[in-house]
Amino acid sequence: MTAVVTPPADPALLARLHERLEARATGADAPDVHYRTVDSPVGRLLVAATEAGVARIAFEREGEDAVLQTLADRIGPRILRTPGRLDDAARWFDGYFAGRRDPFALPLDTRLAKGFRLEVLGHLRDVGYGQRVSYAALAATTSSPRAVRAVGTACATNPLPLAIPCHRVTRSDGSVGAYLGGPEMKVRLLALESTGVLPE
Repeated sequence: MTAVVTPPADPALLARLHERLEARATGADAPDVHYRTVDSPVGRLLVAATEAGVARIAFEREGEDAVLQTLADRIGPRILRTPGRLDDAARWFDGYFAGRRDPFALPLDTRLAKGFRLEVLGHLRDVGYGQRVSYAALAATTSSPRAVRAVGTACATNPLPLAIPCHRVTRSDGSVGAYLGGPEMKVRLLALESTGVLPE
């Protein structure tokens, strides 16, 4: 029986491999996530971004700690409170709630949405200020035109509400349907966009 002889490992190669594994384990190769909170007429918003763009907008009811933990788990463990880096986003929210109709023009990082959900978010960006579209009509614009329920799920799990306006999607009977910020908030946002004034 012939013995198998394993050649000695290259120490430099092993060192580089060890560094890569260690970086992966500690998240050192993951992007930093910068965040701030913004006080708004609909409650405190959390806005988080990577170098690629705004990655998450969360409502107060979602819980700041839970949102930050999800960002750490799904993007990277370095979560940094750096309000100044997100001043442009804060100014956009101020303008939006004051009735300005400017679309959210800052870069977006959509890595938290995958597959069909990401496709739906792309179509949502085409729904203009003050417009409404039904879940069925939105589904008809996608690669799966009968996937009305999946469109509803994509809207309900939209990581970038307001910037990607899932609040403009309603049921075919005209009722508002579900919303991450709650149905009452959805009604208020639709009223803001139709009248220019956010109801109390």
